[in-house]
Amino acid sequence: MTGYDALFRLDGRRAVVIGAGSGIGREAALALAAHGAEVVCADRDLPAAEETAARAGGRARLLDVLDTEAVREAAGAEPADVLVFTAATNVRKRLLDYSGEEFARVVDLNLRASFDVVRAFGAGMVERRRGSIVGFASIRASVTEPGQSVYSATKAGLVQLLRTAAAEFGPYGVRVNAVAPGVVETPLTRQIKESPAWYDAYAAKSALGRWARAEEMAGAVVYLASDAASFVTGSVLYVDGGWTAVDGRFDPPN
Repeated sequence: MTGYDALFRLDGRRAVVIGAGSGIGREAALALAAHGAEVVCADRDLPAAEETAARAGGRARLLDVLDTEAVREAAGAEPADVLVFTAATNVRKRLLDYSGEEFARVVDLNLRASFDVVRAFGAGMVERRRGSIVGFASIRASVTEPGQSVYSATKAGLVQLLRTAAAEFGPYGVRVNAVAPGVVETPLTRQIKESPAWYDAYAAKSALGRWARAEEMAGAVVYLASDAASFVTGSVLYVDGGWTAVDGRFDPPN
């Protein structure tokens, strides 16, 4: 580092953002580019990735993380100094209503694909002895509610996967961390937003009394990617508006 004025700069580094076509991934890509990174915007929706890349001054790449071989090819073609991945899905159903196919679909994307991504890109980082991996978990990794069983399980599993990667990659100078958002205005939460009562209940749960915007996750990504977090690894950074700090909303009388 040349000084605190450059603490968050990412000049000369390549950042691969998986899920860059929309939501948190798009905002992360834009923020990384604004801090000097060369950004590769990867998504299964290529036109959406191209739109982000145009705004970030970067490049777009078609990538379906459910295709293990495609992930390996991408990691070989785009050796990353910074890897950010946000892809996830959720089926909100109670345990007794869940089907085996739904279970497999959520686990396959949220956990198995993350396993492939961390291994594929992490191998190159270990070989080059540098890099930062930022995966997106959720408050559901530590707190849950009815209908969130499989999603919560995959996010808790992702946290432990990333912590183990931090332990194994750390001796090679590679840092691995998780960001755990609360409720964020993204396509994944459309089902909730369509129910005013549900939406308002979630807003009231956080200390700030509102939902997050996708761009409010970008600062955490830049921080964990940069030298500002040079001694941060194996951590979970909660960006949840105080959700996990507040146990209930009843305000007792004086």
